[in-house]
Amino acid sequence: MKPSKCHGSHNWKPDRRRPPLPSLFGNRGGRRSQDSMALVLHAGDTNKNAFKALIAAEYSGVQVELAKNFVMGVSNKTPEFLKMNPLGKVPVLETPDGPIFESNAIARYVTRLKADNPLYGSSLIEYAHIEQWIDYASMEIDPNLARWLYPRLGYLPYLAVAEEAAISSLKRALGALNTHLASSTYLVGHSVTLADIVMTCNLYLGFSRIMIKSFTSEFPHVERYFWTMVNQPNFHKVVGEVKQADSVPPVPSQKKPAQPKEPAKPKEVKKEPKKEPAKPKVEEVLEEEEEAPKPKPKNPLDLLPPSKMILDEWKRLYSNTKTNFREVAIKGFWDMYDPEGYSLWFCDYKYNDENTVSFVTLNKVSGFLQRMDLTRKYAFGKMLVIGSEPPFKVKGVWLFRGQEIPKFVLDEVYDMELYDWAKVDISDEAQKERVNAMIEDQEPFEGEALLDAKCFK
Repeated sequence: MKPSKCHGSHNWKPDRRRPPLPSLFGNRGGRRSQDSMALVLHAGDTNKNAFKALIAAEYSGVQVELAKNFVMGVSNKTPEFLKMNPLGKVPVLETPDGPIFESNAIARYVTRLKADNPLYGSSLIEYAHIEQWIDYASMEIDPNLARWLYPRLGYLPYLAVAEEAAISSLKRALGALNTHLASSTYLVGHSVTLADIVMTCNLYLGFSRIMIKSFTSEFPHVERYFWTMVNQPNFHKVVGEVKQADSVPPVPSQKKPAQPKEPAKPKEVKKEPKKEPAKPKVEEVLEEEEEAPKPKPKNPLDLLPPSKMILDEWKRLYSNTKTNFREVAIKGFWDMYDPEGYSLWFCDYKYNDENTVSFVTLNKVSGFLQRMDLTRKYAFGKMLVIGSEPPFKVKGVWLFRGQEIPKFVLDEVYDMELYDWAKVDISDEAQKERVNAMIEDQEPFEGEALLDAKCFK
């Protein structure tokens, strides 16, 4: 007779297989729930958190229906909804056994309705790694994207320092994700798992609303991963066509929050109580992350007469020219340049004597360029950090749409007042040659070595 494996036996080995997940529910499976009552998801059809459960349902063969006639800010404030989630947040899944809220919990529930679902991997370690990446998407990607995007949509107060911290944390998280994906098509294993569904849904808001191409190009493996995922048939059924944001939403002016309050003051028209439920839509968007922002007024620069210079064409030429830069890129710049539609400006940091530490100086310039994101559609810039030893000089040249530095830039980017600005006179060959040298990163520049050169494009 073989000896039994007692508790203290050194021959015991852990079972590395994934535990049978259906046992979590006894003998009850997803089909039984489908027979008694369809699963109803209470959320809008553009809510990226609702996408998680809907995509998981497509992969799992589980029927989930979106609640009919769901209106954000109205439907989620009814007594019936608040019984399911007292906080009034979405999404909420209505099941035969009771409601479930929190999007990741809902997605897990839908996934586990299918026995031995490959969305949860094929072993215990894969299961753990899937949970690991779900947490990573929820704690490192999602909140930092929100801290960057929501203030720019006017849902939270905008603070430049807080935005800089959010972008820095997001880049750190995307960098680690990019490293992992350098050798992997999927987050875990060799097929789509629930981790990919949650990660992609959390990245969706970033790619579609604020992470423009010049930002995501720093993370090529994340780019490849995201576009691969959203074009999978089961993802595409839910999210549809996805287009990457072509500009970063501008920082709302501080005057705007006061404006909606003024028309709300007159309460003379009391015979129209039906209009009152619409108010929570604006006031409580933060809770649900799904309501579209109000249409933004056009930027004054968009109302200028059309220019023969296509800024994106110049940026592509600059980026793609690897050799004979002066003959190709610089010549191409002046061929494209439209002095009526654009203007060139030199900038010189006012406090160069304070630039005594190289990395602090470089970070100062990087922070300035990050805060200039709101001008990406209308500007191109080169910033030079000059000198082989401190104090380092910071100088730059900028191309702006229009004949003046845009007012919204002066209003929103506090760094602007730290520089002296001088408009370039392109009829002066010396000034024109200085522009060439800056764009080209010519070294030495004005007789000094370059510590670094940074481009805003």
